[in-house]
Amino acid sequence: MPYRCPRALLGVLLALIGVLALPSAAMASFGDETLSRGDRGHDVRVLQSWLTHLGVDTDVDGVFGRGTESKLKRFEKREGWKQDGKLSKINARQMRKLMERKFGSDEGDDAPVGRARLSRNGRTAVAPADAPERVKRAIHYANKLTRKPYRYGGGHASFRDDGYDCSGAVSYALRGAKTLDRPMDSRELMSWGRSGEGKWITVYTKSSHAYVVIAGLRFDTSGRGEEGPRWRPEKRSTRGYRVRHWRGL
Repeated sequence: MPYRCPRALLGVLLALIGVLALPSAAMASFGDETLSRGDRGHDVRVLQSWLTHLGVDTDVDGVFGRGTESKLKRFEKREGWKQDGKLSKINARQMRKLMERKFGSDEGDDAPVGRARLSRNGRTAVAPADAPERVKRAIHYANKLTRKPYRYGGGHASFRDDGYDCSGAVSYALRGAKTLDRPMDSRELMSWGRSGEGKWITVYTKSSHAYVVIAGLRFDTSGRGEEGPRWRPEKRSTRGYRVRHWRGL
């Protein structure tokens, strides 16, 4: 009597065959394959993030759509490349060199799972590979402020300012995570979101100060070194602070 493969086992075998049949491009690293409109996934997110880091603000959603194509063409025009809205292997290598020149060799790469880490430049942070897009955006927005000085009241009249105080900087990072539509001061942040620590983003706030911890790394205007919105690797006491998070984050 011939052996009949159970349905469950048959499904597993077919799935395994499908994986083995995938082209090598499915496991390729950034720059190994040309990226163009219609592509999706990690490499597209890296492209979008690098475009933003290099001065062409691009939504980081992992989808190479019309918007990403337009932003890439703008970048290509600025760099004197062929304006076709496609990222070739050669241009990917050129982008990597631009990133290394501006930030250091590891900027733009993902950190290990679960926790953000400081870039080699000691100024910006690198998001964990497994972080949700809103968390990566919050880190990206915080990175934008790491050359800004401390200024009392800064970042409250508008998200965009030439200096930021503690809650202004926290508000800007939270805007990146799409959890704020206007800046909040430290007292208002006491009622932001929900009580308790978040999985990815936790705000610590009281009447006199506020800071945020994103993927395990503190973003604060005070600590070791210069004042201003900076990533602070040292720990800070949470005594006297209200602890807040956003649902799902």
